[in-house]
Amino acid sequence: MRGEPHRAVSGHGTQNPVGLTWPRDSAILKRRRKLDDNDMYISRALEDAVLDASHQFPVILLTGPRQVGKTTLLQQLCETGRRYVTLDDLSLRSAANEDPALFLQRYPSPVLIDEIQYAPNLLPYIKMEVDGAKQAGAFWLTGSQHFQMMRGVTESLAGRVAVVNLLGFSRRELERRDCRLEPFLPTAAQIDGRRATAPESTLKTIFENIWAGSYPALRAGSVRNRDVFYSSYLQTYLQRDVHDLAQVGDHQAFVRFLRACAARTAQMTNLSALARDVDISVNTAKAWLSILMTSFQVALVYPYFSNLGKRLVKTPKLYFLDTGLCAYLTEWSSPETLASGAMSGAVFETYVFGEIIKSWWHRMRTPNLYYYRDKDGKEIDFLFEQDRTLYPLEVKLGATPKKSWVKHFSVLSRLNASVGDGGVICLCREPIPLTGTTTAIPIGLV
Repeated sequence: MRGEPHRAVSGHGTQNPVGLTWPRDSAILKRRRKLDDNDMYISRALEDAVLDASHQFPVILLTGPRQVGKTTLLQQLCETGRRYVTLDDLSLRSAANEDPALFLQRYPSPVLIDEIQYAPNLLPYIKMEVDGAKQAGAFWLTGSQHFQMMRGVTESLAGRVAVVNLLGFSRRELERRDCRLEPFLPTAAQIDGRRATAPESTLKTIFENIWAGSYPALRAGSVRNRDVFYSSYLQTYLQRDVHDLAQVGDHQAFVRFLRACAARTAQMTNLSALARDVDISVNTAKAWLSILMTSFQVALVYPYFSNLGKRLVKTPKLYFLDTGLCAYLTEWSSPETLASGAMSGAVFETYVFGEIIKSWWHRMRTPNLYYYRDKDGKEIDFLFEQDRTLYPLEVKLGATPKKSWVKHFSVLSRLNASVGDGGVICLCREPIPLTGTTTAIPIGLV
């Protein structure tokens, strides 16, 4: 259930094995202009990164939760001649598993294969194909069940595949602002660089975004009834991902578990309390939490300790990756009731976490992101570790910044690490210095 030793945020994909450069060649820019001119399609921050990776690797694997636009993104980027095949089609799925060699003859590269987790037998044959042809960008794959896919990828395609994670729309993507920015850090340089493209944010606009969530069908498609969408999404998730991953027999108990997790977003994970509330064993709660992580519904953030080994044995914090689904599961009927309710602070922190993660994942980067809590109860919501420097970040649902919001940052001086700029994400209108190294940061700058 825990991530790799070097990774702070668990429950999501694998960092790309090489550092990618962002291409500026005319073909990619021309394609991007074409995408931007299409009013029905909202450009994603990943576009140029995917194309650049496709120039370097024979296989691209785009992962993420269901219905976040994985197929749409790759279809928009497809060049002339790349075929598309979906393994949601039962006859094609059967052909891919029963005779993988014949399947690849019918659908030769370059090809986009959707929902690759349904055909694990295909992966060794893709390996043989790419080893023989040595063609960059030969196979574009998508999938929604990370554990099953990565087990097959690790065995068959190691060193040949760039793994890319996609979540729902970020706010920048929805508002068609420039998304090709460096991943978020609370530094003075980043704050200055983001000010030109930051919108004004109010409690009303933020909680409308939180309540609606980030799924493309609801935010940019034809679906208008939010409750119907999330009800249908939940049924699809239960019938497909949950059934395939763990053969969960009691769907009602699993939904109760899902609701209990949603009620605890942005809190430390107590498996015993979760199990007690849902009337299941602790081992079952642990297994079901692993399902939520592998299907990209939640992520865990571990506490920071100067001793790396200690980070893996302390209690993590749980965050939902889509605030709309979280609000639906906890039965908030409107943005207004959510904003004034008991979960307002926790769901606001969850929203900020999601925007931060998207700023990294959608640039094919993985943050070393933790939280800090000591035995005296002093806590810092987020702590970035980059180049052996710590960058603290608090999240406050308020519009009038206070120096007391960053009082716990001083505890970092006890650690054997350099401490850089810090900040507080809040609803202030403009960046406001709080101390010599900390700033109140408007939510629109994330």
